[in-house]
Amino acid sequence: MSHAKTTGQKMWMTVARTAAGAAAIDLAASWCAAYYTFHNDSRKRRDPERVPSGDQYLPYRERMLELIHDLQKRPYEEVHIISDDGLRLMGRYYHQKDGAPLDIMLHGYHGTSIRDFCGGFHIAWENGHNILLVDQRAHGDSEGHTITFGVRERMDCLLWCRYAVEHFGTDCEIWLNGVSMGASTVLMASNLPLPPQVKGIIADCPYDSPRGIIRRTAGQFTIPIAFLYPLVRLGAKLFYGFDPEEASPVQSVAHTKLPILFIHGEDDRFVPIEMGKHVYDACVSEKYFFSVPGAGHCLSYLVDEEGYRNAVCAFQSKVRSSGR
Repeated sequence: MSHAKTTGQKMWMTVARTAAGAAAIDLAASWCAAYYTFHNDSRKRRDPERVPSGDQYLPYRERMLELIHDLQKRPYEEVHIISDDGLRLMGRYYHQKDGAPLDIMLHGYHGTSIRDFCGGFHIAWENGHNILLVDQRAHGDSEGHTITFGVRERMDCLLWCRYAVEHFGTDCEIWLNGVSMGASTVLMASNLPLPPQVKGIIADCPYDSPRGIIRRTAGQFTIPIAFLYPLVRLGAKLFYGFDPEEASPVQSVAHTKLPILFIHGEDDRFVPIEMGKHVYDACVSEKYFFSVPGAGHCLSYLVDEEGYRNAVCAFQSKVRSSGR
């Protein structure tokens, strides 16, 4: 074997090792990025009394805890469905009266239904509705460890609607409610074959797409977003079996027929109001937008309880009067 051939072989082996090392680093980095973004360990799921820290939440902490404690005292029936991918999902059903409208409520990312709907629950209850508080997959007492930012959760929402019709009858009037990721989830479900019993959607502080909110959240790190997001998406595909760009609220509301009430705090520093307006502008169905000056993320009800209640009641009244 000639010296030149030996040198060439060594060079290609070096290139191959370098490429393999770079690929291994990319895989490791994508796993870490995806794990941080999508994984939720059941041992670390937050309890409903854990109020977010920060100056926006401090003035409303006592009122929020008061509402949470009131909700924790209320009796409920534990109900379950099985997701398309075999997860046992749990909900808390609060019965007020037979034949009453049903509100299905989906909480936010790393949230709990009792905390995130401590205000919305009371509006629905005061209006005589029955209520189903859902533990989204990988949250609370529902199975799973992967949060998909609404991609798979939207299919769970569809199944909860079908469950409601099966158990409460074809005359059941259903309203979908969501907060933060839950708001984006119900919007992403809006173009699915939902039962006709679903009359409308109330979406509080939704983001416009999983891609958009992941990229925005990634901005807090020193790694450039243009580099980090592709790693997150690659990790989602390779290790968690889904594509965060498979669905989005903007795409879904462009094909929905359901009336939608959009709610957003004007000082939301996590999901900026511009995201909510982006989804609103893309919506082709009957739509309304209620914003609350000075309200941070998921704080619109607490900042303006009367205005929030009036907006929800007026929306549902308009939808009913239209004969939908």
